Amino acid sequence: MALSVGIVGLPNVGKSTVFNALTAGKAEAANYPFCTIDPNVGVVPVPDERLDRIGKHIKTQKVIPAIVEIVDIAGLVKGASQGEGLGNKFLANIRETNAILMMVRCFDDPNVIHVAGSVDPMRDIDIIDLELALADVESAEKRMKKASGGAKTGSKEGKIELALAEKVFKHLESGKAARSADLTDDERKQVATWGLLTAKPVLYCCNVGEADLPNGNAWSDLVRERAKKEAAGVVILCGKVEAELAEVAPADRGELLEAYGLKEPALASLARECYRLLGLQSYFTAGEKEIRAWTVKKGATAPEAAGVIHTDFEKGFIRAQVYSVPDLEQHHNEAAIKAAGKLRMEGKEYVVQDGDVMHFLFNV
Repeated sequence: MALSVGIVGLPNVGKSTVFNALTAGKAEAANYPFCTIDPNVGVVPVPDERLDRIGKHIKTQKVIPAIVEIVDIAGLVKGASQGEGLGNKFLANIRETNAILMMVRCFDDPNVIHVAGSVDPMRDIDIIDLELALADVESAEKRMKKASGGAKTGSKEGKIELALAEKVFKHLESGKAARSADLTDDERKQVATWGLLTAKPVLYCCNVGEADLPNGNAWSDLVRERAKKEAAGVVILCGKVEAELAEVAPADRGELLEAYGLKEPALASLARECYRLLGLQSYFTAGEKEIRAWTVKKGATAPEAAGVIHTDFEKGFIRAQVYSVPDLEQHHNEAAIKAAGKLRMEGKEYVVQDGDVMHFLFNV
């Protein structure tokens, strides 16, 4: 499955700098609003040390990590929901992503103008939430009209959906995000099918100055508090430092990371946090041609996991051969794993576990 995350934020908060670092790009964003007119799309690997552990025991031609597709979306301005700036295109681009990576400026620099004249991350988040909520109001209104037709016929489902649509509509109309509405788990699942922008999971990305690494500052602390209330994710980074790290070969980054008190580039934790936010996990296939990480939802069954490789694998699924990375490290090869009775045969009901190494048997 392709995981797509849209970087959203006001102009000049560091979106393009971080995007270029994520994708190891070298282009510098211009210091003015709308510097990214069309969304740039980059593919970022999800760091996973288990791939290296597998590679120590299974000789292969290439190693392919799981990926996150990052979309750099044009800077939002007040009035985007009414078509201001690049509003309509901006909203359409967000709609196509699985999650929102909200870039928040938590640094002060007189050389980088702020579109609102001052640094205030809470205000910036409120502006973005308001514009997205206003765009969602229209969607919720259409949902209410559709549900009211069913409710008039006396349909129980129609009445339930109408009540839910009215509840969400009022919440959105007050300028609040759908994800912060007081909903039951079942209601939340239903609303997730409506395609609302503000129902998408959010990862706040606090862009701080070099001196505020690795823990952030008073501004990012406020964002953390907000994220906790919303059950959203938070990553602290410095766009300038990440751009520096992107220019250095991975083997030579140690000294630079140490200088800023970092264990790894923040972009590595960002990719992993996107995974956590969306309830995703990886399983592996391993052989002479490639060792590869595949992305599935937590709770996916073996046939669903097979379908990620090819739809025919899911349709003709017979069974899966499964073992763990620790099994491989203990026995060193698949033949020895089998001889030790650790190679499991799993059927259609098997729920894939994070880190499973799998081979699928199928008939098409």
